[in-house]
Amino acid sequence: MSLQWTAVATFLYAEVFAVLLLCIPFISPKRWQKIFKSRLVELVVTYGNTFFVVLIVILVLLVIDAVREIRKYDDVTEKVNLQNNPGAVEHFHMKLFRAQRNLYIAGFSLLLSFLLRRLVTLISQQATLLASNEAFKKQAESASDAAKKYMEENDLLKKEAGGVTKLGGRDSEVKVQEENRSLKADLKRLKDELAVNKQKLEKAENEALAMRKQSKGLTKEYDRLLEEHTKLQAAVDGPSDKKEE
Repeated sequence: MSLQWTAVATFLYAEVFAVLLLCIPFISPKRWQKIFKSRLVELVVTYGNTFFVVLIVILVLLVIDAVREIRKYDDVTEKVNLQNNPGAVEHFHMKLFRAQRNLYIAGFSLLLSFLLRRLVTLISQQATLLASNEAFKKQAESASDAAKKYMEENDLLKKEAGGVTKLGGRDSEVKVQEENRSLKADLKRLKDELAVNKQKLEKAENEALAMRKQSKGLTKEYDRLLEEHTKLQAAVDGPSDKKEE
């Protein structure tokens, strides 16, 4: 095997090993993402696109060369005279085998190059999605916990508000009853005072009426006494006048 095909075969083996390594199940995409984000890998990726394009061009040229070699040694019977050169058939078969081998090596190297690049991209995307899912999950859990907490606080506040309302209702009922009792007592007291004052008023009216009657009686008695006094005075003055004459 020539030097160039030895390098291609070594590159193919390295690609197979890298693909198998990336497909190991117990290495998580997060760990691969940390490796991909390392300084060394980032330095390689910086020049990776140019290297990948150059590699693809080289592998395509090698595939074309292998196809050309296969077509060159494909039909041995038409190109070699078996009677004159009986050992040439084995030589051409060996050339054809090498050309086919080179085609397989270059073809699989080209295929694994695309596969490896795509696999790295998918692993990076999966790691990003896992990180996003974990962030969304934590956010949803925190939102759920906050909502649960708010609901519990709301229920507690409702219970406290209901208790306060009931307590306030009872207090207000007690106050209303006390006020009613106080008003009833005041009303009863006022009624009693009104009855007493009414009795006093009736008594005062009766006394005033009695005094009026007594005053009228005294007036009549005074008039009668005055009239009698006048008559007596006249009677006394009459004889004295006659004696003086």
